[in-house]
Amino acid sequence: MLPATDAIDGYFRDGSPLAAQLHGFSHRPEQLDMARLVRQAMQDGGHLAIEAGAGTGKTLAYLVPALLSGRRVIIATGTRTLQDQLYHRDLPVVGRSLGRPVTVAQLKGRANYLCRHRAARAREQQVRGPLAAELHRVERWALQTVSGDVAELPGVPEGSPVWPLVTSTADNCLGGRCPQLDDCHVAAARRRAAEADIAVVNHHLLLADMQLKDDGFGRLLPGADVVVVDEAHRFPETAQALFDVELRTRQLDELVQDTSAEAMQSACWSATLQERLAAVGSTARELVAAAGAPAGAVPMAEANAAFGTALQAIAEMLAALQALLGESAEAGTDLGRCAERAGALAIAAARLADWQEHEDLCWYQAEGGQVALHLTPLDASRQLRDLLERQSCTWIFTSATLAVAGDFTHFSQRIGLAPLATHRIDSPFDYARCARLFLPTGLPAPDAADYTDRVVEAIEPVLQASRGRAFLLFTSRRALARAAELLAVRDTGHTLLVQGTAPRSRLLEQFASAPGAVLLGTATFWEGVDIRGPALVVVAIDRLPFASPGDPFLQARLARIRRAGGDPFRDYQLPQAVLALRQGVGRLIRGCDDYGVVMIADPRLTTRGYGRTFLESLPPLPVVRTAAEACAFLTEWERRQ
Repeated sequence: MLPATDAIDGYFRDGSPLAAQLHGFSHRPEQLDMARLVRQAMQDGGHLAIEAGAGTGKTLAYLVPALLSGRRVIIATGTRTLQDQLYHRDLPVVGRSLGRPVTVAQLKGRANYLCRHRAARAREQQVRGPLAAELHRVERWALQTVSGDVAELPGVPEGSPVWPLVTSTADNCLGGRCPQLDDCHVAAARRRAAEADIAVVNHHLLLADMQLKDDGFGRLLPGADVVVVDEAHRFPETAQALFDVELRTRQLDELVQDTSAEAMQSACWSATLQERLAAVGSTARELVAAAGAPAGAVPMAEANAAFGTALQAIAEMLAALQALLGESAEAGTDLGRCAERAGALAIAAARLADWQEHEDLCWYQAEGGQVALHLTPLDASRQLRDLLERQSCTWIFTSATLAVAGDFTHFSQRIGLAPLATHRIDSPFDYARCARLFLPTGLPAPDAADYTDRVVEAIEPVLQASRGRAFLLFTSRRALARAAELLAVRDTGHTLLVQGTAPRSRLLEQFASAPGAVLLGTATFWEGVDIRGPALVVVAIDRLPFASPGDPFLQARLARIRRAGGDPFRDYQLPQAVLALRQGVGRLIRGCDDYGVVMIADPRLTTRGYGRTFLESLPPLPVVRTAAEACAFLTEWERRQ
């Protein structure tokens, strides 16, 4: 039985139990509106998409009704940052405010947990050198850890080669047939998540769970009443990748090696097995030879006949290998896993060999004596819809950027789920008071040779007025490199932090701690960055973020839309660019005390008809057209502080 509306309302008022747990809590009508919508969807069982502007407090707006509902809820995030925030900060706060016991679990991907079986095998390999010291450190920790989460062991670098030795992947995990299943950290984590009132996962793990058959670990979704997908603007792309098909000749080499070793150890070696393994290996070499040594990716349509013949032969030989191994699978659990790997690779090879030109983008790359083949469906909405509809639960999608000029059509079509109720909740921030949109005049078209130089010239006065404290966001690495070069030569006095010179997390730490820093970044800094207060008062964007027209996947997808009678620009390119721009602009105002200037240099915002769609999709920022106006706003704001 869900709580009455007034019970929900009470948590979002001043003096509420929630307010008592949160420093600086204030009543936000927008947050309460969202909480009511979420509660109604949970009650009715209808699917819902909510766009909630920055400052709404959407996390608490779905957590309170979720925990009060008494139902089993899965929350899926697009980033590890939000996943950790929910588990370590937000859920404990809401749980305390409710005053009732609520079990919460966080589940990460398989590679984040120690695999006892593989760790035992690693000890038998007599590893030497620095790797041996790290393995010994892992072994000591393995005797103490309860969760098996590798993040508990900071003494071993995240990229250390020891981790692949002691963690598992989808390819080498033995699943329900593992001899150490009873002590498996992954299985235990999944059990905790399956039994919890609230389970926090990421998009990829959620989607993978929907495709899982029972592998001995148990699944998350059966029994879940509600799934909340936060950062939902990322969800369609993550889902798209789920339906990709990939095959690498390196996988075939590893399968042959592992199968040989396991068969000999299990006393299952035979002349027939030797013959079939040799056939897989030799045909893989034929595929490499047929690929040649091209520079870059080669569309499958341009592959020669020998390449296609070798690929088809690989599919058939892998299927035959799977059948043979299946007869011996009971003789050894590792050998049984080799049979499953052969079957999965056989399916991938057959799918690649039978790709459909108007439905898939298929290509291969050859490098270092290896070949990697890739297939991406041009439209995965039908597969995603089928996947979502097979789950007997309520789906709630939320993000600050789902709509284009108030229209959810683009998101709804990519999700494919119907019926899907949609609602927009505007940000409570007073943009007219705290921010300005600077659209500089006199800039050339973005394809001009000196465009980036002119953009830097336009932003320099604003950087002086702001004393740095700026994000400069670019749509290409080339433009970023040129801007960094110009700013370094001119020695503006600001600390320059440039993407690629350090890890993303380190650059953000430096930005937050260095007075007057200017950070230059591309796509990775357009979203998922939450810097509040006076450390960031300027966000400058060099051009509208249309995808590169030279991208073969984009070309194929647009051609498919055109064949179906659609308008590629209106139906795909424009909505995607609008959503990306909204994410970039959203980096500036993150809290009630934030202020600043957003500069979008691209003159197409005012010279092209579609510019109106971009402007109508942005927060209601008053527009200024000169650097002097932008500087005066910053100066006046700080004078009033």
